[in-house]
Amino acid sequence: SSSSGDEALRDKRARILSRGLPKQKPIEGVKQVVVVASGKGGVGKSTTAVNIALALAANDSTKEVGLLDADIYGPSIPKMMNLKGNPELTPKNLMRPLKNYGIACMSMGFLIEETAPVVWRGLMVMSAVEKLLRQVDWGQLDYLVIDMPPGTGDVQLSVSQNIPIAGAVIVSTPQDVALLDARKGAEMFRKVHVPVLGLVQNMSVFQCPKCKHETHIFGADGVRDLAKTLGLDILGDVPLHVNIRETCDSGQPVVISQPQSDAAKAYLKIAMEIVRRLPVAPA
Repeated sequence: SSSSGDEALRDKRARILSRGLPKQKPIEGVKQVVVVASGKGGVGKSTTAVNIALALAANDSTKEVGLLDADIYGPSIPKMMNLKGNPELTPKNLMRPLKNYGIACMSMGFLIEETAPVVWRGLMVMSAVEKLLRQVDWGQLDYLVIDMPPGTGDVQLSVSQNIPIAGAVIVSTPQDVALLDARKGAEMFRKVHVPVLGLVQNMSVFQCPKCKHETHIFGADGVRDLAKTLGLDILGDVPLHVNIRETCDSGQPVVISQPQSDAAKAYLKIAMEIVRRLPVAPA
């Protein structure tokens, strides 16, 4: 009959599609993976990822947190976390993450010279990402925060399809140009069945340090409007503040160096909102 023929065709299609996707395999010792992404570069994604990782640990001292820099071409985690040097190897030939402020970190920046450009084609980049995901001894982590490169290309797809991800956080400024790309980022994660936990509105408002007048340099509430359109939550607003930039540039992120500041409190709140939305972690 035609209905049984249709069913056979659907089964065949499903088998072909399932063959095309790699099987997701958890990272050994890691309970939950949270990716921090943006459609566009220059919106403060790495700064957000670093401070979220530190805030997750600050909010709950019983949790072990790791930070993976998946930006192969422009690794910035070593500078922001004040880490230098090459990872040691374990007897099983796995790389040991470098550690600062209680956070285990791994980055391409530990494997190449600081000023050396990575001039690689796609396959070499994918091989490097695979090594950073699979050939690192993370120990036992409650959360692994992955700082994704900007855009929606090979690295994002590879990470999303190779490991189970508990949730994605999309970072954007309220500027229209950034919002266009943030939307693409959110839609990409939905296509690969990664739950989007919510959006972070970065550089939301600038307060003059002298007169305290507030200016919305990149526009007001653009990310909130996008969140409504996409049916997503806003995890928090981070102000445009010189302290956030200075502390990250000096390797002393604001959550650690100025925990009582408004900026640090914003990140601590975002980390709490992330945990609230994560599925229950495996025991």
